[in-house]
Amino acid sequence: MKLLQALFFPPEQPGGVSSMIPYMQERFTSPRWEMELFSLPKRIRNKGQEDVRFDTFDVTPYLDSPIVQKYMQTYRDYIWWTRLRMKKPGDLIHAHHPIAGLAMKHIFPEIPLIQTVHSSYEKELLLNGKIEENGLEHRFLTSLYRELESKVDSLLTVSQSFRSYLAPYVNEPQSISIIPNGFDERRFKPIPHENEVPQLITVCRLVPAKGLDVLLKACAELKQKGYDYVLHIIGDGPSRLELESLAKELGIYQETIFYGYTLHPEEFIPFFDIFVLPSRAEAFGSVFAEAALSGLALVGTTVGGIPEQIEDGVNGLLVPPDHEHELAEALEKVIADPSFRYELARSACDRAKANYSLSRSVNELKRLYLKFSV
Repeated sequence: MKLLQALFFPPEQPGGVSSMIPYMQERFTSPRWEMELFSLPKRIRNKGQEDVRFDTFDVTPYLDSPIVQKYMQTYRDYIWWTRLRMKKPGDLIHAHHPIAGLAMKHIFPEIPLIQTVHSSYEKELLLNGKIEENGLEHRFLTSLYRELESKVDSLLTVSQSFRSYLAPYVNEPQSISIIPNGFDERRFKPIPHENEVPQLITVCRLVPAKGLDVLLKACAELKQKGYDYVLHIIGDGPSRLELESLAKELGIYQETIFYGYTLHPEEFIPFFDIFVLPSRAEAFGSVFAEAALSGLALVGTTVGGIPEQIEDGVNGLLVPPDHEHELAEALEKVIADPSFRYELARSACDRAKANYSLSRSVNELKRLYLKFSV
């Protein structure tokens, strides 16, 4: 069976699709399976000119928005690139972004299409202050879910929470299947170590949706209480300068290290002690599973798919989003008590291996793919 994994841009960022899809290929290398990855190069801009329409809604009222216009142009570019580079995609397409799925079905309507919705672009735009709730852009982006539902042969997502999020925007939410992201355990190697000063780490795109402003305020509170720590921030994004200024304003710039984008953070994450990410939204939160497999204690928020991974007090700690005081208290618990920290980390690693292994996800996908075999 020849499979095509249709991505958006090349899988370069930590987390999400990049955590799973590139590592699946070798699991499908056999006489029975063949897998190819396809994506839109980032250099492709404003090439597509094809007129595209949607079956379930009229896009015309939304075209006054520059954000919608840009989205539509990227859709046309993906169609242009696909027609240029691909004659036949194989027996089955598995798309991992709405643009990829809609473009593939537009060009190859006869090929079965499975679509995984990994995250909500509109939710991030809302939290980052780029669009307004129920505004043109929000209504356009949420309309795409029903369009996908009408086109695909199977609709998937990555968590119970995100299926609930999608429910108001589709006709049959009960038909959405859930296959969480899987992680190749061989990439993550916990390393026994003793850090005299607790090392905190977060890995994410630097945008308001990730709540790093809350993390910095919580860390300032820890410093005021006399706790020693170092906070390592891996990732880049539009909020970086603002976050650096906030760290200086709070008096914790010396304790905070901004690394920028790093391609393979899993290679050195095991040397840290505590993974913390106070997200305001998270469809699944792949970085929590990666940190757990690396042997770190976890501190997260009660949003999205994070509580599906973390049982508070058992394999990590949970706090409400936008509550720096509660976050500081949770960090204080794991900083002040190394034994508690170790137990949380051990439990987190065990649970991640049991529930989020790449082997488990691959086996679930193979069963799904075989339903479409001739």
